[in-house]
Amino acid sequence: MRPVEVIVTPGQAGDNPQLMPLLDGYQGAGHHRRSGRRVHLLADKAYSHPSTRARLRSRRITHTIPERSDQVKHRQSQGSGGGRPPHFDPHLYAQRNTVERCFGRFKQWRGIASRYDKYAAVYLGGLTLAATLIYTRQE
Repeated sequence: MRPVEVIVTPGQAGDNPQLMPLLDGYQGAGHHRRSGRRVHLLADKAYSHPSTRARLRSRRITHTIPERSDQVKHRQSQGSGGGRPPHFDPHLYAQRNTVERCFGRFKQWRGIASRYDKYAAVYLGGLTLAATLIYTRQE
């Protein structure tokens, strides 16, 4: 569980709009080419939007994202015109806890957990330092 890409956003910003810029940075840095593995995105329900799923399909990024209950109800209310539910593998989704554990490692840094820094650039610097140390730490 090592961080490979970080983006700093305002606290009130949603997560979903930042997914594509985050993936652009990840793929632009060539992380997926160096590891030799295909990218498979594990995300929570915040990323379960039809436009997000469509963009991931257009980029040929396989993903495991649970469907929100309101989306399930809407799809089912459409009857046979609602389409089939998106593929979801609960065993694979169970591995998403590595992301949460990585967040926990960041929160061990007091300055990052409480965000004392006034400027986003300074906070990003501390976040980058923490990410570098977490990434290089022997496990």
